[in-house]
Amino acid sequence: MKLAEAESTMQKTVESTQRAFNTIRTGRANASLLDKVTVDYYGSPTPLKSLANISTPDATTILIQPYDKSSLNTVEKAISLSDVGLTPSNDGSVIRLNIPPLTSDRRKELVKIAAKYAEEGRVAIRNIRRDAIDAIRKQEKASEISEDEAKDQQDKLQKLTDKYTAKISELLAEKEKDISTV
Repeated sequence: MKLAEAESTMQKTVESTQRAFNTIRTGRANASLLDKVTVDYYGSPTPLKSLANISTPDATTILIQPYDKSSLNTVEKAISLSDVGLTPSNDGSVIRLNIPPLTSDRRKELVKIAAKYAEEGRVAIRNIRRDAIDAIRKQEKASEISEDEAKDQQDKLQKLTDKYTAKISELLAEKEKDISTV
């Protein structure tokens, strides 16, 4: 695993962690809350955003308008069964999700969930570092690179690891602030 490859993978891990943070409800309506919701549409699990127009007409409402009106009940059922924690209301043509204000207990719970996502991201980055270091050591043993080169690459890899774990920590701090101030 080359350094550039490791850095690219670490960047993707940070982006994945950011997407996970986006699924955490903060008290404001946000269409990304429904990113993980899949609907059993004609026998295959399909992402909700592929089946419906999702909008936020105001700060406390998410409006879901299925492209296929016959799938309205299926979409409503999928949202109810998901871990979004919101109850859909169906008026025959659209589904509304009302976002209730967060209680202090719920805020603490959401901060813990965000911290868990951040730790998963950090672990993934450390695993990438470990795999890259193993590859560097194999190259060194096979005499493809010198001991000094191996040491330099490992130092650069550690700097990348520190950089990307710091990015995840920044994203976590931002999300905690977002959850706490709404």
